[in-house]
Amino acid sequence: MEYKRQSPTAVKVKPRLIIHGGAGNIKPANLAPPQYAEYRAALLTIISKTNAYMTTPTPTTTATAALPSALETAVHAVTLLENNPLFNSGHGAVFTRDGINELEASVMVTRGFAKRGVGVTGLRHVRNPILLAKAMLEHGEADLGGGSDSHPSSLSSGIDAPSAQGHTLLHGPTAEVLAEKYGLELVDPGYFFTQRRWDEHIRALERERTGEEGNATWSRSEFLPQGTVGAVALDEEGVVCAATSTGGLTNKLTGRIGDTPSVGAGFWAEEWVEEGDPTGAFGKGGPAVVLSESLRGLMADCLPSLSVYTPVFGKAVKTTRAIAASGTGNGDSFWRVAAGRTVGAVARFKPLSGKEAVSFVAGAGGELQRSAGDRWRVTGEGEGGIIGIEVAVTRDEEGDVVGVRSEILQDFNCNGMYRAWIDDEGLAHAKIYHDEVEEGVDARLYAEKW
Repeated sequence: MEYKRQSPTAVKVKPRLIIHGGAGNIKPANLAPPQYAEYRAALLTIISKTNAYMTTPTPTTTATAALPSALETAVHAVTLLENNPLFNSGHGAVFTRDGINELEASVMVTRGFAKRGVGVTGLRHVRNPILLAKAMLEHGEADLGGGSDSHPSSLSSGIDAPSAQGHTLLHGPTAEVLAEKYGLELVDPGYFFTQRRWDEHIRALERERTGEEGNATWSRSEFLPQGTVGAVALDEEGVVCAATSTGGLTNKLTGRIGDTPSVGAGFWAEEWVEEGDPTGAFGKGGPAVVLSESLRGLMADCLPSLSVYTPVFGKAVKTTRAIAASGTGNGDSFWRVAAGRTVGAVARFKPLSGKEAVSFVAGAGGELQRSAGDRWRVTGEGEGGIIGIEVAVTRDEEGDVVGVRSEILQDFNCNGMYRAWIDDEGLAHAKIYHDEVEEGVDARLYAEKW
């Protein structure tokens, strides 16, 4: 059997997915068993349905079926989260001090789009803010390149601007004019009302008025949503996307802009090339697994997109790494430490593995917690978590792929974080607390059941 080296562009990566639904003072004392079961079922349903979407090829303009992109998958997951009133986004968004819902969203990809990342904020009528962020990213090609869609009259007669131009962040009425232009669904503000969020809003204001523990945005005894929903997806082309959406902090000031739409604060995605493989097997003196000649040949037949020969260690290699992260928690703290960008920066420049980088920022004693100082566990500052995905492709001097790895990333410094992911065997997992022991469920069967 003749083994043929693969083109550097031939590598295909196994798609990966993780989602979150908020983080903060979530604990058994304020999340009764029926509510726990409700959240866990919702997380498993959304991750399983999105996994089915992510792994189902769809026809393309070239008539060749392809799996959805990382952008499409991440946005699909966040749309489902926005439509579920359990979570602080879309239909489940929290209220400002004035009793108004103001929504925010963002997307960012490691490569493939000129703008890379965009955010929208101050939305009161866009049913699914994440779809507006996605459309703004996609239209950025024409906005920046002077395409046929970039004409001053193409946006609205009420705003003299050529679409979103080169902007990364848009607010309020201007963003909603864009949403209408893109054909997105606009709704009456009453759509976002839920009794649960209204009651939380009123109780927190009353506690503040009477001088009880906590404040209008955080409580020791009650979980007041101050986080987001988000998804990070890896597609078969090795692109990673972070998508995030939120109603913001409970009882935030009307007009406040949080970390969710702010590039580098609540989210981040980037790709880079580094000499060697300092955080992987090729930088540690020897292979993690040595394959026999017969097994290498068999794998070459089964996985023709991967170069599976055993490399000579010590030989020069280059590694393309990519990481994307979505945060949830106290957004003002994420702002202060540029949490999303810091994850990418320490992964790239220290360098750390993606797992270590996420914990450096969002783990116990990490940058977020340290930013709160002596106000930790008093005001809600510093609380939060981050999910992400890292992928690394290592090539030899000829450009042939000698190693591919990817990893689901997650850590948080508070009592709980709603999260779910698909493992290497295709099983769906959902957890809320730190030390839960749970068995994965078959994502395919779960998606069909619900």
